[in-house]
Amino acid sequence: MASTIRDVAREAGVSIATVSRVFNNSGLVHEDTRRRIDEVAKRLRYIPNGAARTLSTRRTQTIGVVLPDLYGEFFSEVIRGIDQEVQRSGWHLLVSSSHNDRVEIEAALRAMRGRVDGLIVMSPDLDAHELAQNLPEMLPVVLLNCAGDGGVYNSLNMDNRGGAYAVTEHLLRHGHRRIGLITGPMRNHDARERLRGAHEAFAAAGATAAPELEVAGDFSERSGHRAALELLALEPRPTALFAANDSMAIGALSALREAGVRVPEEMAVAGFDDIPIARYVSPPLTTVRVSIPELGGQAARRLFEAIRDTKSEQRHELLPTELVVRRSCGARPGSGEAWCAPP
Repeated sequence: MASTIRDVAREAGVSIATVSRVFNNSGLVHEDTRRRIDEVAKRLRYIPNGAARTLSTRRTQTIGVVLPDLYGEFFSEVIRGIDQEVQRSGWHLLVSSSHNDRVEIEAALRAMRGRVDGLIVMSPDLDAHELAQNLPEMLPVVLLNCAGDGGVYNSLNMDNRGGAYAVTEHLLRHGHRRIGLITGPMRNHDARERLRGAHEAFAAAGATAAPELEVAGDFSERSGHRAALELLALEPRPTALFAANDSMAIGALSALREAGVRVPEEMAVAGFDDIPIARYVSPPLTTVRVSIPELGGQAARRLFEAIRDTKSEQRHELLPTELVVRRSCGARPGSGEAWCAPP
């Protein structure tokens, strides 16, 4: 017969309420008492009844995360940052992918109703008002990189526009005028903001972004490879490429290598995100650094704050980005300055 909470309380010499507080992480329990209860529970192989605990506390001790995709270093790093905070809190994580599809997003949100105490949602293809139609009222929610939060939910956005401005301005400052832009899909909030930042850098330099030098990608390596080949076929071809994320930039590097175009001597290349592999490709990739695990970790911390205090004010924050100059755009090793002039 399975052990019960009464068995644990009797063996540990404490009340049932004290055992309950230990396993629900609620109330003050002396550390020696908590340790003794844990040891007794392990010896008796007692497993708390999750359903009963949910009924008594009205909490599942689980948070939900809905991401556009689970593939790729960016999303795995976001999940890693969230998971670290969840582990520290002794809670659980329920993750779902929407595949950038409105129907899938709605299905994922409906599936999590009643199963989680709060939600982190990253949906750059939908704005907060569209999401609100499928989110339960009063459920704490933090939005990541969603367009138009409108004050409805807590939100965190990276400075897509500022980061794209910085990397484009860097290329322009070092003499590049024909800069190929490999964009993300225009339905995507991040892609639109990064393209906007690039255009603003051109305008500030008194230059013009040529429409024929803009090729749409989908944030995948394959689309970056295809876009780079398309840009190489132009006459005259660009002297630099800025891809709206590192995955597309890495695909572009592969296409340039296959075409015999030397980077950075004949073509400068830059990306966005600073995913872990960016510094290890050849040549190392100039990019815009986003602390991706911190993005996830901060979202989780914000969500736990909202769960603890449902009356707290909604907060909306823009996370800074940082230009990281590496050799793919002509930086000397160990320096932040470019040395090669455009061909």
